[in-house]
Amino acid sequence: MIDPNYPWPAADRAWADLPEPARSALVASGAAAWEQVFHGRATYNKQWRLARPPVLTADAWRELNEVCDRLAQLILDACRRRAGTAGELRRLLDVPAGETRLLDESEPLTEALLAAAYRPDVIFSEGVPKFVEYNIDSSLGGGFDADTVIQRFARLYQEQGILDALPVRAAPSLLDQRFVAIREELRLPEGARVALLMDFDADYPGLDDPQTFIRILDPLAVRARDFGIDLVIAPVSTATLDADNRLVVAGAPVDALFRLFVPNRVTPTAGLDAVALALAAGTLPMFVSAAAWLLGNKTTFAWLWEDVDGLAADDQALIRRHVPYTVPLTAAVLDRALAEQATLVAKPADGSAGHGVMLGPELSAADWADGLRAAVEQGGAILQEYLPTDRVSMDFVQIETGETVTADVPYSLAPYLFGRHASGGLARVGYPGCDGILNLAHGVLLTGILLHD
Repeated sequence: MIDPNYPWPAADRAWADLPEPARSALVASGAAAWEQVFHGRATYNKQWRLARPPVLTADAWRELNEVCDRLAQLILDACRRRAGTAGELRRLLDVPAGETRLLDESEPLTEALLAAAYRPDVIFSEGVPKFVEYNIDSSLGGGFDADTVIQRFARLYQEQGILDALPVRAAPSLLDQRFVAIREELRLPEGARVALLMDFDADYPGLDDPQTFIRILDPLAVRARDFGIDLVIAPVSTATLDADNRLVVAGAPVDALFRLFVPNRVTPTAGLDAVALALAAGTLPMFVSAAAWLLGNKTTFAWLWEDVDGLAADDQALIRRHVPYTVPLTAAVLDRALAEQATLVAKPADGSAGHGVMLGPELSAADWADGLRAAVEQGGAILQEYLPTDRVSMDFVQIETGETVTADVPYSLAPYLFGRHASGGLARVGYPGCDGILNLAHGVLLTGILLHD
């Protein structure tokens, strides 16, 4: 049961509650081993690494995941009040036909769309979590990096006995929970051969070297075996069809597809065409349906606010407390947007990875006006209440000197839920001197989290 008045603890509460000797030991341990902790992990940052992960109270993490789950249901409800099928929803969202690859326009909008995977992006403003966007899809980035980093930190601490007498643990593995969801959602038999397909032409660190990237992901395939899945990792461009319209990856047919590419940005290839044909033939169960991607369109936040007065009291309170006020960015609101620049953010409604985000308080009046007019002309953008992001004290290692530095930085959390079950999460942590956009492309540092019981 969600408490609409839950007293969220301060961001540094769990860390401050640890004994000082333990805090010093955690920082010293991570600072000495940062190279092995972050080896092979995605980052554009050439100057800083985290000396430790964030620590949250287990109670607050549990409450946050409850809010995550309920908001996902409210988003689906808002869509279903307006559309019955994926095609109807696409048209309402003004998404061009064909832009969302692999979309079955006749697919009904059912609860099954929430049975798979979702991950909101959550900042904290004045101590309260605020959901600035919601990713509902299987192509949820950062999971492998977050899980790997926190497990490495936890193993390091275990080897050194730092947490032996303390009620602190790594958050549950999101990778493990995802494998459980894949088996259950697709009803796969033991030992099913599942293709994890990625778009190696996408913009993500390391994808320019597919062989090395796949080798880095080998531990993922090893872990999948514990869940009865024979995971085959390959570029989507290499997929083909056999005579029975079954998808063939790495020389043999697969029983299912774990889609780890974004439907509206995947590079068109013969391999992608093969996936589409297998789906149309009904021979390829896929985790997850491309219709789920539409639910993550930020216009749904505007719909939540359009509908808020007609919802149950608890749901009204939830939206008002945790969702920034959002409206479509159209010519009708342009004058207000220009006048209230310091209080607003503009975003592409179907964007991701921070592309095209404009923070009103951080732009000149001329750049803000030019950006808004271009967005109105192009269409498909939203205007959202600007919320200053709380800062939290974190510890860093300066790569060049090895010096440990403590700084107050912005951060965000991204809880992962698979099959509507909470698991671990991704923390995006700013660095000394960073800007306000918490995204990998802007140099933020990725890690999982520790929980303090």
